[in-house]
Amino acid sequence: MVRVPLAQRPRDLVYFLFFAIHLPATFLIDLQALYPKQWVPSILSNLPKFYVEMSSDPLIGSAMGYFGQSHLDAYTWFRSFLLVEAFFQVPVFVIGLLGLWKGSRSIYVLLLVYAASTTTTTLPCLSVILSTPISATPLNMAEVASATAKTVALTLTAEQRLLLLSSYIPFFLVPLVMTVDMASRVQSLVAASTAPPKTVKRD
Repeated sequence: MVRVPLAQRPRDLVYFLFFAIHLPATFLIDLQALYPKQWVPSILSNLPKFYVEMSSDPLIGSAMGYFGQSHLDAYTWFRSFLLVEAFFQVPVFVIGLLGLWKGSRSIYVLLLVYAASTTTTTLPCLSVILSTPISATPLNMAEVASATAKTVALTLTAEQRLLLLSSYIPFFLVPLVMTVDMASRVQSLVAASTAPPKTVKRD
């Protein structure tokens, strides 16, 4: 099969760029909640801290332990999503990048499973952001992580909520579109493989 250049496959190009952006972000921010702290150089360990100070992200901030033990315990479910990201999504990013570059049809099923899983796990994250109360003043990380953290609720400013939605929504919409797209592609392949052979009329 002749390879069609990636630039001539717009949807595949979007998926390729999505994986290319997602892969370093996963290692640099998301998965730091799982790494032993001594593995991470200080210059990198400051990245999620800076991000949370700027955004007050209740998900990453809680998973990293920035908001104290009570919030860390409350967001165990989100840490389980990070494990899925580490052990399933990261390999899919690598395989997906290679497969999309080559134009391989063999990755369609894998991308369908990934996309459906990611859409499902991102939806509760969006729900958390939308349900976190709005405050006029930014959250004080040190105050929330103090000894009285159990009585301090997480809040967002309107600007922080907008920032978080603008970063989380693409990670919901692209996998959602990918789910529908890959399901359609797989269905087309199955239909083509099960179609009866065409008979040639002879005079």
